[in-house]
Parts: sequence; C-alpha cells; structure tokens
Amino acid sequence: MQQTGGESAAEDGVLMWDRINEWPVVSYDGEWRQIVIRGGHARFLRTTGQTAASADTAYSITYDAPTGNTRIDRDAINNERIVFSEAGEYMLSFTAEITSSSGSDVKFYFWPAKNGTNMDNMTVIKTIHNNGGTLVTSRTQIFTLAANDYLEVNYMIDSTSGFLNYTAASSPVPAIPASTLAITRLHG
Repeated sequence: MQQTGGESAAEDGVLMWDRINEWPVVSYDGEWRQIVIRGGHARFLRTTGQTAASADTAYSITYDAPTGNTRIDRDAINNERIVFSEAGEYMLSFTAEITSSSGSDVKFYFWPAKNGTNMDNMTVIKTIHNNGGTLVTSRTQIFTLAANDYLEVNYMIDSTSGFLNYTAASSPVPAIPASTLAITRLHG
C-alpha cells in the first residue's frame, strides 16, 4: 500500500510506502515511523597529520571524502562540515591519534559542533606527557539530527607541540589514520 497522507497509524504493524519521502514506514504507537533501509552509514578518515597553528585556538578536523557513504557526506563548500541528508538518530564513533614533540604535558580537547554551535557535555580531554609518544583518544555518542544538519569535529591543543598524527604504512604494519569518524544511522 502507498501512503498518500490521510492514513491512520492507529493500528500497530501496518506497512506502507511513503511516496513523498520514498521509504517504507510502519505504524507504531499511533504514528508512522520510517524503516531504515538506506542512508545508514559513512566512514571518514584523516589520512594526513593535522597541526594547530596556535595554542588555545579551536580548529575543525578536515576528513577525506567518506567511504561507504549513503546520504552522509562532506559539505561541497566547507569540507570541515559533515552533512546529513536525512533526519534521524545517528551513532558517531570518533578516534584521534595524538602525539607530542615535547617532554611537558600537552592537553588535547575534542568536541562536536552542530550547525556551528558547540555541544555541551561531549568534550574529551586527553593529556600526553611523552616526547614522541602517541595515544589514541576516542568517544562514541548518539546525535539527533534534522535533514541537512551538519556536524564538525573540533579540537584545541594547549601547546603547538601536540598534533594529530598520521603514520604511513611500513611493512608489515598498515597505515594509521590521524582521525576516524564512523557514522551509523540508528533510526529515522
């Protein structure tokens, strides 16, 4: 059956095709809910190192073009922005390889911004105290996004001795990206 706009979702479990949005829906708890069959994932990598020009200044991580993207992509004008074509809840898993060229403490801060606004209570702080040492920092969060919302992954370092480290492949070890961002759409 095709949904044309006047159908009732009063009975749970009725399957229909939403002609406007071009996806299947099911009635549940009195409303029509999308059944996710596409637009569900993307994988972003940063395959070069990234340094901060100044300490205590926010920068965005610029990722390479995504692989496996389905309706999640970089903004065509501003590659620091990751744009979501479809509304829904998304799980994002973030990693960064952080390195220091100093024997003193270097603090790294990472946080997301949604549509240009920093998001509270999602910041990760990691301190490295090892000249030439590398640590991995990571975080997984769930975001509720509207169609055409965008996210940016921001970072700040309290010393320019710290940087996001990319390591080229050296047999037998494969390349290590400076940062990864895996995105999975949970539901519409």
